[in-house]
Amino acid sequence: MFDTLRLAGIYTKIIMRSWFQYRVDAVLRSLAVFLRESTGIIVIYFTLLKFDNLNGWNIYEMLFLYSLLFLTYGILIVFFTGFRDFWKMIQTGNFDRFILRPRGLLFQLIFSNADWFAAVGHGSLGVVLFIISAGKVGVVWNAVTIVYYVLAVIGGVLIQGAIFLFLATLSIYLLDTGSLKEIIYYDARKFAGYPISIFHKAVQVFMIYIAPFAFVNYFPAQFLLRKGDMALFPEVYMYLTPVVGVGLYLLAYAFWRYSIRHYKSTGN
Repeated sequence: MFDTLRLAGIYTKIIMRSWFQYRVDAVLRSLAVFLRESTGIIVIYFTLLKFDNLNGWNIYEMLFLYSLLFLTYGILIVFFTGFRDFWKMIQTGNFDRFILRPRGLLFQLIFSNADWFAAVGHGSLGVVLFIISAGKVGVVWNAVTIVYYVLAVIGGVLIQGAIFLFLATLSIYLLDTGSLKEIIYYDARKFAGYPISIFHKAVQVFMIYIAPFAFVNYFPAQFLLRKGDMALFPEVYMYLTPVVGVGLYLLAYAFWRYSIRHYKSTGN
């Protein structure tokens, strides 16, 4: 175990040095990610200046909803960059190099790369939005709410990590899952920036049971904010984010373990 942790630390240091080798460029690229993602927040801000609220959610509650989305992605991308672009490794045959090394495949994929620009850009935006909104949404921050928030963040990271791992595993069979990833992950993530109660029932089903982003930010936010539109959904959903995160990741991991035995190299 100690040797594994030491190797993980070495991997992390090397990757960070490679990403931040040119410091000015690193700062500018991280800032570019921050500003790019901020545009959606600006649109929401001006929209709510006009309409005051969105199905009962005011501007600060919307920012709180967004903060969970960005913060969890900032953590996610540190550990799951290798799964985000896994289909490219399958197509080029680069995945074969990982198989030949005397280390676990998931360990190598997790620690061999990390998109630090996305992590810093998204993560810092999530922290900024949390700081702006957390004190203005009526949440009483005590031991219970703080522990729940931490568990919800961990659960949200695991849910998104499970989606990445599931799509990466499908690459073993389909070779190219880039378009599928855009639909199941990135397009669904755009919906997650809003309360799912405003969408059609079909979208709600998709966001709860297929690409469960509702458990990443909407239901955790409901536990803390107790908005009226939660009446549309079972109350127990507010408590399930950590459970869904662990359960979904274990299912994705089982699918990975089964599928990797059927991997066939595409060559290069």
